[in-house]
Amino acid sequence: MNSTDTLPLAGIRVIEFSHMVMGPTCGMILADLGAEVIKVEPPGGDKTRRLPGLGMGFFRTFNRNKKSLVLDLGKESDLAAARKLISTADVMLENFRPGQMARMGLGYESLNEENPRLIYAAHKGFLNGPYEHRLALDEVVQMMGGLAYMTGLPGRPLRAGASVNDIMGGMFGAMGVLAALHERARTGRGQEIQSALYENCALLSSQHMQQFQMSGVPLDPMPSRASAWGVYDVFTLAGGRQLFVAAVSDKQWLTLCELLERPDLRDDPGLRTNAQRVGCRPQLLERLGAILREQDYDVLIRKLDKAELPYAPIQRPDQLLDDPHLIESGGLVDMQVEDGSVSKAVLLPLMMKGRRLGVQRPIPSVGEHSEEILNTLNGIPGH
Repeated sequence: MNSTDTLPLAGIRVIEFSHMVMGPTCGMILADLGAEVIKVEPPGGDKTRRLPGLGMGFFRTFNRNKKSLVLDLGKESDLAAARKLISTADVMLENFRPGQMARMGLGYESLNEENPRLIYAAHKGFLNGPYEHRLALDEVVQMMGGLAYMTGLPGRPLRAGASVNDIMGGMFGAMGVLAALHERARTGRGQEIQSALYENCALLSSQHMQQFQMSGVPLDPMPSRASAWGVYDVFTLAGGRQLFVAAVSDKQWLTLCELLERPDLRDDPGLRTNAQRVGCRPQLLERLGAILREQDYDVLIRKLDKAELPYAPIQRPDQLLDDPHLIESGGLVDMQVEDGSVSKAVLLPLMMKGRRLGVQRPIPSVGEHSEEILNTLNGIPGH
């Protein structure tokens, strides 16, 4: 564990009104960086704690290193406590539907009057514009923003297998907070920040938007598009195991031919350049596929590794729990969760001063820190 007082955001207080993934991701990043993040939950706790199926892991994944405070914002006394707490904060986070916080008197304009130094980060579906009042989910913006079209087969749009916009939206929210803290150190004033799912997805699709503007040709979905490289695909090896193998330069192509002991491929005049290999890619992949179906998986990956060629096993998320690199690099650590048991947590993909940003505190139970926070807020000594 890291000591929070040695982390970059030590001494920064963040009040988080959020649920699901986007807002909690922002709060988690700030908490991992050392901020005191107080998550305000409704009576009974954030409903994200009880999501079934695909959402089962959301709460534990995005709410580490936080404190939990239960407030019923429908009660005037709890709403007053929330405002008093926010007056002590450096940052406030929220990701509720447009207008909801303002209706409770917790919008930026109202809070800024009481705390001009407050940095207010709102995580939304859309930034200001024609769509700003729409509700959005990760899947909604993946469909609107070109990502599902690019991922799926023609006529069968398919969302990415993770909440990429929610997570990246939280990341951009955290980036905005860090920039605003830096600016506040110079000006003494806070500001409102907005991060949004749709605009995030548009950024993910922007390379394809540029490609269209340069070529005038709409891009095909990923599974059916023309590849930029001749060898860049998933192959089935002996025993049915699959492996992604790439050769993205002429030198890598020659290395692959030597590794497979296939001088016929190496010396084929129609395969000498990447452009030639792309031009006959279906036939080339068929030839390579037949060769690789005879290769032993373990033997081949050792050869590919030694030759420094790009390759990747096809892994399920559960298999990453045993990934030697994640374990030995310190990126997968034990974390106590709300029922007292221990789970494995993936840390931020970041090193600072040669160390990973670790788990400071267990996942909080519902309202675990309510008494501590409210007593301190009311000036009761000994807490």
